Amino acid sequence: MPLNLSVRIDPHSGFCFGVIYAIQMAEDILDEQGYLYCLGDIVHNDEEVERLEKRGLRIIDYDTLAGLRGEKVLIRAHGEPPSTYQMALQNNLTLIDASCPVVLKLQNRIKTSYDRQDKIFIYGKHGHAEVRGLLGQTRGDAVVFESLDELLRHELPANITLYSQTTKSTDSFYRIKGELEGRGYQVAANDTICRQVSNRDQELRRFAAEYDQVVFVSGTKSSNGKVLYQACKETNPNTHFISKVEELCSSWFEAGQSVGICGATSTPMWLMEDVRDALMRLSSSK
Repeated sequence: MPLNLSVRIDPHSGFCFGVIYAIQMAEDILDEQGYLYCLGDIVHNDEEVERLEKRGLRIIDYDTLAGLRGEKVLIRAHGEPPSTYQMALQNNLTLIDASCPVVLKLQNRIKTSYDRQDKIFIYGKHGHAEVRGLLGQTRGDAVVFESLDELLRHELPANITLYSQTTKSTDSFYRIKGELEGRGYQVAANDTICRQVSNRDQELRRFAAEYDQVVFVSGTKSSNGKVLYQACKETNPNTHFISKVEELCSSWFEAGQSVGICGATSTPMWLMEDVRDALMRLSSSK
């Protein structure tokens, strides 16, 4: 018996402008020369990376970068520390800089704080590409923390300058600020969270509430994907995380249900469309 599902993609989901900009730059150069080096995954989505690799994108790490000479290398939206630009100069590399403007602004603010000798604490994920770029502005002196508990394990100064990775939760950032102030610390809080990301939290909650089932599509490496998936799951417990079409499971759905498809700022629209098409085939099959 056909499931007769009604399926809709969230119109606000999909790439943020920073990712769109980076991918457009990559595709333009791939069209010109047939290949392009990219330092790290251009986006935290394996399906999109695979699509671009088939077109000639070559994902490299820092060790490979150190051995390159006279090539073009894409800097992805997450940004890079100053050491990457220094290496490019030494190795005669042309950097195609697709750093997100929001990230560049944050890097500049942190550099200014560091030059003032502020005690800088960054709410972010250890080892994340964006966070490495932010740390580089302080020559590695800033403290990165992923939770309030972790932060409180440090010996904290009376005056704290607080920043955040651009894709963190706004609510969590302000809870941390409030908790520190409640403990007597002076906190200079710099809300550097990307509004295109943080606004999606509320948009997705509204979207998820409208459907019987929600399919959230995201790469497993995406920090933003983890945050937004939790927002959907809190709103609608019938939210299912998948990173590719093959992970869809027919047992999640009952006949006549409504299904919403949404994703992270690193999820390509074509992938959500593929998920929709697979659900429609599932819906009409007997």
